Amino acid sequence: MKKLIALVLSLMLFLPVVALGEGVAGEIVIGIYEPASGINGAGGKQETLGIYYANAVAPTVKLSDGIYTVKLVEVDNQSSNDKAVSAATQLVSAGASIVLGSYGSGVSIAAAPTFDAAGVVAIGVSCTNPQVTAGNPLYYRICYLDPFQGTVLANFAIDEFSAKKAYTLAQLGNDYDVGLAHYFTEAFKARGGEVTGETFPLGTSDFTAYLTKAVNEGAQVIFAPTSTEFAAQIITQAAANGIKLPILAGDTWDSPVILEAAKGTDLAVSVSTFFDEGDTSSLAAEFVTGFKAWLNQNPEKLANNGGTDIVAAVSALGYDAYMVALEALKLADSGERDDIADIMADVTFDGVTGKIVFGENGDAVRNQAFIIKSDNELGAWQFVKVQSVAE
Repeated sequence: MKKLIALVLSLMLFLPVVALGEGVAGEIVIGIYEPASGINGAGGKQETLGIYYANAVAPTVKLSDGIYTVKLVEVDNQSSNDKAVSAATQLVSAGASIVLGSYGSGVSIAAAPTFDAAGVVAIGVSCTNPQVTAGNPLYYRICYLDPFQGTVLANFAIDEFSAKKAYTLAQLGNDYDVGLAHYFTEAFKARGGEVTGETFPLGTSDFTAYLTKAVNEGAQVIFAPTSTEFAAQIITQAAANGIKLPILAGDTWDSPVILEAAKGTDLAVSVSTFFDEGDTSSLAAEFVTGFKAWLNQNPEKLANNGGTDIVAAVSALGYDAYMVALEALKLADSGERDDIADIMADVTFDGVTGKIVFGENGDAVRNQAFIIKSDNELGAWQFVKVQSVAE
């Protein structure tokens, strides 16, 4: 009898331990589909930093059956459409419940069928080409699109520089470059302007002939929505050849690489972007302060940000994308892919880059962009204005 009582008492002592353990439910994988190498490696690293910072701020997600640790699994798509399917497949095989990325529209478009076939929702962070989400029901996106961005930049070129003729320069076969140049051209022409343009092959290192042609054709602005690798060469060579035409570009040029290339030159470099580090709203200011402190604690993170603690817009978007993913998990009350897919269109989030609500094709509803220009003495970005397509 004494042995029986002792056994019952020992079981009673064990019960509370089990109950306490019920709150620890397990692990949910969020995939990071970004370039860490190739022509978009620099931007991809900055976008990824925003995701990792968000995970540091919110490393768990609470569902009705307990608290789950969020595990990040990262793959390098190498900025290559040819590597996209393999990289996407790795994340599917790793059990990702939801995927974030990519910096670069081409690799996002190439990976979309793989994610769709596996039933995995992907959240585009800064991939702006319309084809990322068009016809891809499981690809969502939190940034604005290139038809909007191209129009904003065309309006800015005309309003700011009184430009009547523009020259576009884009990488041949690059979905982002060619697409954004097209939308800029259409919007510029719609306002009575004239546009000529060229495309250059991958591997080009000498842009002197292109830049000289822009001058000879009477262009008043150059629009070059290229990767940062080519951007630095374009800026350096324009300055070396005494070309002082204003240079405009899209969100890819919001990078310390561009500031370093423009520093000490007479070039006016203006870009559209998703976020301004000087935004004084409480959400944005809190993010900037925390992100800078986090970066400066780790030399490797700082190096991945270009060796500076300047906050790139894609880092802010990466942060928001991760938080949107958490909201999706909460709304689905599940880490199952099908459950997430069922509710994704209804997810909303007040992010540091603005309120995120999904509209047609799973694209975030966005109606304004920040315009910034390089301060070539300080090597920093200077806020110019917030511009919409109506201006």
